[in-house]
Amino acid sequence: MKQSIEKKLNNLLKLQIIDSNIYEIKKVRGALPEEVQDLEDELIGYNTRQEKYNDEINNLQQDIEDLKNKVSNAKKLIKKYKEQQMNVRNNREFDAISKEIELQELDSKIFQKKSGENEIKIEEIKEEIKATKKIIKERTEILKSKRNDLEVLSSESQGEEDKLVKQKTKAAKRVENSLLLGYEKLVERQRNGLAVVKVKRNACGGCFNIVPPQRQTEIKEKKKIILCEYCGRIFADVIVEEVKEKKPIKRTKRTKRTKRTSKVKK
Repeated sequence: MKQSIEKKLNNLLKLQIIDSNIYEIKKVRGALPEEVQDLEDELIGYNTRQEKYNDEINNLQQDIEDLKNKVSNAKKLIKKYKEQQMNVRNNREFDAISKEIELQELDSKIFQKKSGENEIKIEEIKEEIKATKKIIKERTEILKSKRNDLEVLSSESQGEEDKLVKQKTKAAKRVENSLLLGYEKLVERQRNGLAVVKVKRNACGGCFNIVPPQRQTEIKEKKKIILCEYCGRIFADVIVEEVKEKKPIKRTKRTKRTKRTSKVKK
């Protein structure tokens, strides 16, 4: 059975009331859920950084071991070449071996220098690890505190929120899919989660811009779904302000003051 516009608006308004109640519960929690999530993500990042630091240290240490082996091999070759120099038969052979010794000595110095640079890098990374550990400790303590606060707030309102979520699921089923999709987009777009509002005191209940009288008449008739031309919210109805009659002010009768004349004794 096709729903009337009035029925559609009523169903949307019921859904909005439930969503507004959920919004208020979440508002009490404030930014805590996001802060907790941000801290958790931050700690994951710091721990990942620590793992990279440790991997880098392992790679540098392995490189140092390889360089030490190269230095050791270079020294062995230098010793070997020097022994060969003792048995050369001419200057040409002597010069050739001398060049090989020079090359090995140069390589040995380069390897030792590179090894020393790696040692310095390791010390620098260790300092970074130390600083990161301190940050992790601080952030972990803050996260623990915020989690406790969130747990307290959640325990106080979680039951009510779960109840409202169930109500929302039922209420959403009464709204047409196309209308529900538009409603949900509006809810996401609005900071206060208001997608369906009423006209109150001649103004939109969402953005508070003035709604013309003719527009208000159309909203009251509920023959079509009307949106606010400023914020795009759905108008559900118009709240008619009751005009209270002013009671006439009762005037109290003033009593005439009699002048007292004093008799002068002759």
